[in-house]
Amino acid sequence: MTKTMKTIATNAAALMLLATPALADAPCAARSFDGTTYTVCEAQLGQDLKLFLDDPDGNLIGTPERLSEVVPKGARVVFAMNAGMYHPDRKPVGLFIENGKELHSIVTSEGPGNFGLLPNGVFCIGETFSVTESRAFAADPKDCTYATQSGPMLVIDGALHPKFLADGTSKNIRNGVGVSADGKTAYFAISDAPVSFHEFGRFFRDEIQVPNALYLDGKISRLTVPGQGREDMGLPMGPIVALIAPAAPTAGD
Repeated sequence: MTKTMKTIATNAAALMLLATPALADAPCAARSFDGTTYTVCEAQLGQDLKLFLDDPDGNLIGTPERLSEVVPKGARVVFAMNAGMYHPDRKPVGLFIENGKELHSIVTSEGPGNFGLLPNGVFCIGETFSVTESRAFAADPKDCTYATQSGPMLVIDGALHPKFLADGTSKNIRNGVGVSADGKTAYFAISDAPVSFHEFGRFFRDEIQVPNALYLDGKISRLTVPGQGREDMGLPMGPIVALIAPAAPTAGD
C-alpha cells in the first residue's frame, strides 16, 4: 500500500468512526487534537482485557485475524492493537507476562532504538491498570496478570519524556496506552496520520489527560475493531493487546 493510499484509508476510517452511532459495543472513537485525528479505544477495569503472543500450540498468533480464530468459542475480539516491540522472531524485547506467567524478563539498561530511549515503561493489567517506569517497576514489581514493556514513556507523572523535542521532525503513525489516575480506565490510541513523539505525548497528557502513558510502537502500528469495520493491514506482529467479550447471539439463539 502506498503512503497516499494508507493516508486515504486512515482518514476514511476516522470519518467512519466519527459517524458510528454511540452503541454499547463501540469502544473506539475518533478524537482530534492540534489538527490530527487519533482513534482511541477504552477498556474499563473488570472487562476482559488481555495480552496475547502465541496460540495454545506455541505458534505465533501474529495478527488480529488469527487472534479471532484463537479466542475461545463463544467469545469475540472487540478491538485489538499491537502491544509492544519485538525481535525479528516476534518475541518481546522486554518484560512480557501472560496469564500470570513471565515469558520474558524486564530490561532496565539503556540501548538503541526507541525501546532503549530511557525512561521506558511497563503496562500492567492487575488489580488495576498501570503504566510504570521500568526501573521503578523492577525495584517494586506489581502483581500483573498481564504486562508488556515498551518505550519510551510518553508521559511520566504528568510530564513529557525529557528527550522529546517540540520541533522534532521524525514523524510516524504511532500507538500507545495511557491509564487514568485511578487505574480504572486504559486508553489505547493510534494516530491516523504521522506524528512526532512530542505531539503524541501531548495528546495523552493534554487531550486524554492521563498522568502516565507508554509508547507501544510506530510504523507497523495497526488497529482492528471488527464491530466498527476497521481492520488495518500489516505484517505479522509480536505482542497483541485485545479486549474480549462474549460473542453476539445469532438468529435463533
